[in-house]
Amino acid sequence: MKMAQMAKRIFLLVVVNILVMATITVVLALFRVGNYFPQGGLASLAVFCLFWGFGGAFISLALSRFMAKWMMGVKVIPPNTDDPVLRELVETVHGLARAACLPKLPEVGIYESEEPNAFATGPTKSRALVAVSTGLLRRMGSREVEGVLGHEITHVANGDMVTMTLIQGVINAFVLFLSRVLAFAISQAMRSRDDRGSSGSWLQFLLVMVFQIVFSILGSFVVCWFSRQREFRADAGGARLAGRENMINALCALKGLSDAKIATAEAQRAPAFQALKISGRPGSFLALLATHPPIEERIARLQQGVA
Repeated sequence: MKMAQMAKRIFLLVVVNILVMATITVVLALFRVGNYFPQGGLASLAVFCLFWGFGGAFISLALSRFMAKWMMGVKVIPPNTDDPVLRELVETVHGLARAACLPKLPEVGIYESEEPNAFATGPTKSRALVAVSTGLLRRMGSREVEGVLGHEITHVANGDMVTMTLIQGVINAFVLFLSRVLAFAISQAMRSRDDRGSSGSWLQFLLVMVFQIVFSILGSFVVCWFSRQREFRADAGGARLAGRENMINALCALKGLSDAKIATAEAQRAPAFQALKISGRPGSFLALLATHPPIEERIARLQQGVA
């Protein structure tokens, strides 16, 4: 995807978020919710939520490579390494990156884990990191590894890290805005005219916390849906870069090698990075909250040429 296309996608997502937030503000104003806020309070709240909603998401994105190296124990492999296995890994990643027309070759890393998995992260296509587990290198053949790496390079080429960050920013803004508006409206309605003490403030604070939890869970359904679509697109891209058979064999290998106990341990080790990996945690609670589609469905799509 060219820079112009990426800029257009970012622009459209931001504009859509601003328009929806503006619509909510107008609707609340029509229902006179704004009358309960200080002058300009509703508009200021909307701006505040947009700023913090996107700000937090983009800070996480900017620190993603550093956090991956720290939390997952990823060690960057020098391109001139003397280890033939690691040198082949770097050359494969860089070859796929050139085929995907990335503006700059990504860093290649390795981390200790028995779980056969890999992930890509980074704030931009020019500052990406592709990391694989030691378990993946030990338990998969070179063609299967190439399929996995093609999938991860496609994530970078598609700008999936930025896209998911923008989507999370939209959700964050909605959660912050709606939870505070509803908490304020309910606390005002429940507060009697003679009760203007601290109890009302505590009630509003508790309602904000409750609504944030509820709306965050609901927002997770949206984020996870986009994440699953992202995985299908990355599978298709991996098939184009590394070959359809290699991509299918890679997914078949991940399915056969998956160990629920190891996957659960890895999920607890660094939960923030589970959505970035090629294979999600098996037996996830609620399919709608899964960041990855079932591997069987991904394989079927590739076999049918649908992905």
